[in-house]
Order: sequence, then C-alpha cells, then structure tokens
Amino acid sequence: MLLAAGMALFGSATPISKVVGEAFPSMLASELRMATAAAVLLPALAVRCATSQQGRPQLGGRDWVLVAGIAVIGTFGFTLLLFYGMQHAPGAAGAIVMASTPAVTAIGAVLFLHDKLTTWKLAGLGLAVAGVAAVNLGGPSGGSGDELLLGSLLVFGAVCCEATYTLLGKRLTADLSPLAVAVWAAVGAAVLFAPFAVWQAVRFAWSGPGWTDWLALLWWGAGTMGLGSVLWFRGMMRVSGTTASGFMAVMPLSALLLSYLLLGEAFAWIHVVGMAAVVTGIAAVAYGDVRQTRDARTATRSTSSRPA
Repeated sequence: MLLAAGMALFGSATPISKVVGEAFPSMLASELRMATAAAVLLPALAVRCATSQQGRPQLGGRDWVLVAGIAVIGTFGFTLLLFYGMQHAPGAAGAIVMASTPAVTAIGAVLFLHDKLTTWKLAGLGLAVAGVAAVNLGGPSGGSGDELLLGSLLVFGAVCCEATYTLLGKRLTADLSPLAVAVWAAVGAAVLFAPFAVWQAVRFAWSGPGWTDWLALLWWGAGTMGLGSVLWFRGMMRVSGTTASGFMAVMPLSALLLSYLLLGEAFAWIHVVGMAAVVTGIAAVAYGDVRQTRDARTATRSTSSRPA
C-alpha cells in the first residue's frame, strides 16, 4: 500500500506541473516547490534523527560530490526539463515518456554500475521504447507535431535526470538514509533555483494565480516530492528491491489517468497501446531481475555442494 501510494503521488507530478506552468513562471514555481518539499521533509528528518541512535547524518567528501550531483542533475535539472516539457507536450504523452524511467535507469545501471543486461531485460527495454514511440508517432490529441516532439524530448531529458538521481542515490544511501538524501536534494535545488526565482518574483503578478493554482503548487511540492518520497521510502523498508521495482508501473498509470481527469485531455486508444507496451516492458525487466537472482543463487548452491 505504501509503495503504490508513493508511486501514485509521483505520477501526479506530470499533469500537475502542466497546471502550475500555466499560472507561475518556471524558476519561481520550481523554487516554491523545493521550499515546500524541504518544509515537509526537514521535520520528518529531525524526528528520525531524534528517535534514532545514529543521530544526525554525517557526510564525507565523496558524499558531498554525490549530493551535489543529485541536487544539480536529479532535482534541479529534472524539475526544469519536466516543467518546460509539459508546456509543449500533452499530459498523456508526457506520462508515457515518463514511463520509460525504469528502462533508462536499467541502461544506466548496466553502463555505470556494471549490472548484467539479460535477454528479459533487453526485451523489456525494447517494449518500453516501443510504447513511447507509439504514442509520439501516433499523435496524441493536443499540440502540433513539432510541439509534441520538443515536449517529448524535454520530458525524456527529465527521465535521464531521474535515472541519474536513482543511480547516484543508490551509491549515496550506503552512507545516508533515503529520507536524508531527499532532504539534501530539495535543499540543494532550492539554493540553485533561488537567484533565478528572485528575479522572476519581482516581476510576477502575485494576485494573478487563483486558489486552485496555489493548491496545485502546494501539492507539487508537498505531495509529489515530499509525501510521495516518505511513503515510497517507508514502503521500500518492508519489501525487497525487486518487489518495489514492480510498483514503479503505478507512476505512469497515475500520470495518464490524472491527465484525463485534471487536464481534460481526450481519450485515445494509442495511449492505451503505448501504456500497455511500457508496463509490459517494466514487468519483463522486473522478471529478468528475478531470474537473474534465482540463477545466481542456484549457481552458488551448486558450487557449495560440490565435494572438496
């Protein structure tokens, strides 16, 4: 339940960012998002430190480099690319492109973490890419072809930033808790956005956005990044990594459904076809992980059972 809820909240960021982008300038909205997320996560981290025997998290030299990478690429870059991408692409198309995150992350794991790319994982990656291509080549409703291509490329850039966030976070969580990583990412990105946000804030008509726009901005920070992170990380503490990866399919489904509900976008069967291909690809990647782990355990048992 925690994993599903966390991924559903993450998925809502795609259509919500489109709503926020129509009422707020990019840098100001992103700064307010990070500040809101930090305001939610910092008290949670303070409580954890107060109740944990480990106390306040300590960062070494390498940790600071990883934190900087997560803040600059995984949070700052991700937010900007997703924000601008959703100004050009329909919410449903953005949801499908974001659904390729597990596949891109798997490629990054092979290249940088030296994970093995099995047949099942390769097939899953192919299906995920095919799903993204089906939506874009099929032409979802809303937006011209050039606008759709530009928006999809920007959102895919956000996917690459998200994959970087995950890969750097995997190394960093060896020393820090996931909650501490999320806090440092939000605070670091808030510092990066601040100079640009101040410049836009001076020229911004604060009376322009309605209460629904402010509510969307609040949810973009506290809900998608703050509460979503807490639920996701708490869920991961109770299950294996393979089980958790299967729940990543909830994110694109949530984004697609909310694009229909919140943005009023027209239903298109090509969205269903593309989403089915992406979700099937994710399942194939997860199954490849299961088989790889099982084969490794079998090989280990066979070796240990041989007589000396």
